[in-house]
Amino acid sequence: MSASPRPHHVAVLALPDVLALDFGIPLQVFGSWQDGPYATTVCTETPGPVPVHGGAALLVEHGLEALAHADTIVVPGQAGSGPPSRRVCDAVAAASRRGSRMVSICTGAFVLAAAGLLDGLRATTHWEFAAALARDYPAVTVEPHMLYVDEGDILTSAGVAAGIDLCLHIVRRDFGAAAANRRARELVAAPHRSGGQAQFIQRPALPRPSGPLDGLRAWALGRLDEPLTVDTLARRAGLSRRTLIRRFHEETGQPPMQWLLTARLDRAREILESTDESVEFVARRSGLGTAVNLRTLFKRHLGVPPTTYRATFRTHESGSRVTTDRR
Repeated sequence: MSASPRPHHVAVLALPDVLALDFGIPLQVFGSWQDGPYATTVCTETPGPVPVHGGAALLVEHGLEALAHADTIVVPGQAGSGPPSRRVCDAVAAASRRGSRMVSICTGAFVLAAAGLLDGLRATTHWEFAAALARDYPAVTVEPHMLYVDEGDILTSAGVAAGIDLCLHIVRRDFGAAAANRRARELVAAPHRSGGQAQFIQRPALPRPSGPLDGLRAWALGRLDEPLTVDTLARRAGLSRRTLIRRFHEETGQPPMQWLLTARLDRAREILESTDESVEFVARRSGLGTAVNLRTLFKRHLGVPPTTYRATFRTHESGSRVTTDRR
């Protein structure tokens, strides 16, 4: 997108319980330029005080009509406010049809999904809410490991810092690397992190009670180094293969083998963080087979090889980071 005579208009849609950092990111990146290429407007569903998660409130003067004039609309994340209203969904969808570029940060992806804008597309959100996004909006291909996803006129990011990465990516796309790098220096931010770089997701504990298959998942987590298949899980649960797949997706937002792969990668990460065992050992104990397979899957899903992951996260008991392992 080339520079135009008028500033590129960015509207930031602040909804109740907006996350303060998510809200501030687009204002910092796109606003406060000295004679800059962007102009920003904050809007909400009903002008007036908008609660901010954590106790403060914003006084927002503009309503949803501001979306009708925006070139780009950014939806920051919210904390537990439930689905957006029909008015919000209709206004967001209408702006998209008119040609506005749609951007979400963190759980703002749920607003775009509720408006039907993510159907048939790839999208991401904060890793903690990725399964819920996949479960609630099955027409969306959720990429839980990615920092951000660029689908042209619709872009989504993971939480907080990934929102900075996405907004700088947009500046780079609009006005080039020099402008994005200059803005990054002003913000004291990394000038470029690829959207494909992984969110380093916290390893899940044993599943909390949330559905009839919790016991099955706990059983599988104790046997990740064994050759588990969909048929194995179905027999253990006393279900048909088809019923197991359906119920598994309902409860986790993932098919069984994708869930198993994620669990095995998590087990591999745990071993890499806590031991000096070889990559071959890690591959066997996590159920990922060979060292070659482990390296391939780490690169594909986490964006880095196992040795780089270990160098980043392996710590002594004192807390100092180990960086000498080069297996």
